[in-house]
Amino acid sequence: MDMTSFHDPWAVAVMGLAAAIVGLAKGGLSGVGIMAVPVLVLVLPPVQAAAILLPILCLTDLVATWTWWGTWSRRTLAYMLPGAIAGVGVGWLTAALVPDAAVLLIVGVIALAFVARWLWQLWHRRPSAPSPEAAAPASVWGSLAGYTSFVAHAGGPPFQVYTLPLGLDPRVLTGTSVAFFTIVNYVKLIPYAALGEFDGQNLGTSALLAPVAVAFTFVGAWIIRRMRAEVFYPVTYALTALVGLKLVWDGLSGL
Repeated sequence: MDMTSFHDPWAVAVMGLAAAIVGLAKGGLSGVGIMAVPVLVLVLPPVQAAAILLPILCLTDLVATWTWWGTWSRRTLAYMLPGAIAGVGVGWLTAALVPDAAVLLIVGVIALAFVARWLWQLWHRRPSAPSPEAAAPASVWGSLAGYTSFVAHAGGPPFQVYTLPLGLDPRVLTGTSVAFFTIVNYVKLIPYAALGEFDGQNLGTSALLAPVAVAFTFVGAWIIRRMRAEVFYPVTYALTALVGLKLVWDGLSGL
């Protein structure tokens, strides 16, 4: 893409929508974030789209961290982050060996199975008690979140598979998600830079789209702060289901 694309109304609208999605996700509507790359791919190659979005993600991470400062669960972060950083490293080392489509398909199936389990519990009127923190599953899901975040900015479903059953307050869950992906995204800057994806053209596009993303970060936070827990969790599970369907579709289409 060259900067003449900004004279194409369709391209401008699509890029603006992708930036707005990033902002909403960073504000707390994390389930919608997975749609940013597929939307931007409508007008850009996939790798370039992911590279352009990463600096925007990092900038909105700072805004979101300030917005949700101190609301995160330190224990959850301590359990999940080592595995997540390892997952980013594995993604970097194996990027050329493992088809992205296969990764997306597996993550999509896991997300849908997770939501199906929740629906089954509701149908049989057997709501599960909040799960206790545990280092082993946190490491597994954290590493998968780091890996899928590297290959497709799709770390949300694995993160939610571990954190949603914990029964955290919506504000704490949102703050924990923000802190987790802020660290993961800044770690991802290293391999993306090593791959040569941060040229002047991509960074210039990121800079032009960043104000839109920042503005919508506050919109997302405004929405989440007004959601009660009994609304927040069903909405989050619904978004997870939609993301799972999208990942399965993308995975099957790419195989």
